[in-house]
Amino acid sequence: MTGLPEEFTSYTRGMMGEALWARFMEGMDSTPVVSIRLNPAKSSRFQPTQGMYAGAVPWCPQGCHMRERPNFTFDPLLHAGVYYVQEAASMFIDEIIRQHVGSPVTMLDLCAAPGGKSTLLRSALPKGSLLVSNEPIRNRANILMENMQKWGMPDCLVTNNLPKDFRKSRLLFDLILCDVPCSGEGMFRKDPVAARQWSPQHVEKCQILQRDIVTEAWQCLRPGGKMIYSTCTFNTKENEENILWMMDQLGAVPLPMAIPPEWEVTGSLLKGFSAPVHRFIPGVTRGEGLFACVMGKPSDSEGQSTPAEKIRQKADTTLNVLWDGLPPHPVIKGRDMVPSHAMAIHAGQDLSTYPHASLDYDQAIRFLRRESLVLPPDTPRGFVVVTFMGVPLGFVKNIGNRANNHYPESWKIKSTHIPDYEAILEPARPHIDGGHT
Repeated sequence: MTGLPEEFTSYTRGMMGEALWARFMEGMDSTPVVSIRLNPAKSSRFQPTQGMYAGAVPWCPQGCHMRERPNFTFDPLLHAGVYYVQEAASMFIDEIIRQHVGSPVTMLDLCAAPGGKSTLLRSALPKGSLLVSNEPIRNRANILMENMQKWGMPDCLVTNNLPKDFRKSRLLFDLILCDVPCSGEGMFRKDPVAARQWSPQHVEKCQILQRDIVTEAWQCLRPGGKMIYSTCTFNTKENEENILWMMDQLGAVPLPMAIPPEWEVTGSLLKGFSAPVHRFIPGVTRGEGLFACVMGKPSDSEGQSTPAEKIRQKADTTLNVLWDGLPPHPVIKGRDMVPSHAMAIHAGQDLSTYPHASLDYDQAIRFLRRESLVLPPDTPRGFVVVTFMGVPLGFVKNIGNRANNHYPESWKIKSTHIPDYEAILEPARPHIDGGHT
């Protein structure tokens, strides 16, 4: 791969050694691997088709590699929350949850946008858990809220707060994910702009910010709780050196994991560092860059986390809650009881009281562009759930000569193009065996 900063090349080559560097450079010269993760609450009867399917992601049961990237924007099943397009290495968080969480927990995802890891967490956490999915930057928090609503699983709050706001709230969680902002070296293959913007000074700034975030988050972790620290970068300054700092300054204890050797997950690249850490390197593992470490907060006895219901109550008064994650109900607007879009795509929501209308592909795209539709003449008037291949897409209000579209304005597809679904998307999407309710 050309265009890598000279200082990055020199540092990283010395850190990896010649053999690992050669594999890394071979990976950087190859095409990035595209992967998706199925929503277990909406896709229990889904199986990937052949076509573009290129194998399972071994550390995530719902993960699938694709042979090439289709135009996901024009797949209605993506907008319905049937699957999420996510980089494969990031799905390693699923393996962490399965190895370290065996009973319901309260969890905070502190820097969660756009929602890849939060949607994964909401699926992976044991039933009865509560996830608080937070993003400090407001426009990114709106994207997070959209993706969490589309995923459609209960027991998840979406908030827009700074890390210090959680510390001030005095809420205590069993588990915290700090997927911290970083220099993004692990994304260089997919994002050449990130490579051009890299500098040693940026790495130093990231390290300072990461320590600030972790310091605030650590005070929100109950004694005996666990923190997952992760980045999408390679250097040891933002990774191993931060783990050493957490051990020294916070008393954090890195916790082991059992990783099959065939996954080829790389450990520490810092000489003399023996704590269990997990590094994904393109050309070695199938995916982009990731670093992750699970750390325990020491305690003479198990501390108590804030109960889920109390977190909900306090969040309403101490945090900026964008979405409470509860099953949505219709709201009164004029003379109508108007159902929310989130109600239509909420997993497990009983929609049997509403008539349904099946859309073909062209109609589904028109619905996602928020255009009016014309439904079959025998469709009852009033609010109707429109579906694509049995999967709910949202509500329209049928008034006879047309059906007014209730898809969220800010979510609509802005392109006027309608591609050939069979040619572009059919080989890539999961196959449906029967309808979904």
